[in-house]
Amino acid sequence: MPTKVLMVCLGNICRSPLAEGILQSKLPKKDYIIDSAGTANYHIGAAPDKRSVLIAKKFGIDISQQKCRQITKSDIEYFDYIYVMDTSNYKNVIAIAPDEKSKQKVKVILKELHTTDGFEVPDPYYGEMEDFEHVFHLLDEACTIIASKIHSKHKH
Repeated sequence: MPTKVLMVCLGNICRSPLAEGILQSKLPKKDYIIDSAGTANYHIGAAPDKRSVLIAKKFGIDISQQKCRQITKSDIEYFDYIYVMDTSNYKNVIAIAPDEKSKQKVKVILKELHTTDGFEVPDPYYGEMEDFEHVFHLLDEACTIIASKIHSKHKH
């Protein structure tokens, strides 16, 4: 039975597609289902932001085939781990979680890093390429820790 991880941001075009691609690159595909979604419905069916695609490609990760979608209540039941990019996303996901057990699955991704001052992955949408690269490195560091924790817990 594969372990299922969902990455969540607001629109599912910048941060969560990067987190999905980064975590996929760190875990064996046969043992894990890794996906991403947004809390808002702004970009359903669209590809990730071109800048996210470019920054992922710069580091050898292809996220160009991803399609944006909105999180559902059934996602919360289906996935084993749900990582959100900021406290606003956290509140939105918790609001649709059907029960206490589901709420326990939801974590703010940067809380995995003990060295960070803030727990928010900044939304690079209105920023420059440097902002996307900064987000990539934050998520890469967090996903390294997550991959290690999940893989040791679920030795497939």
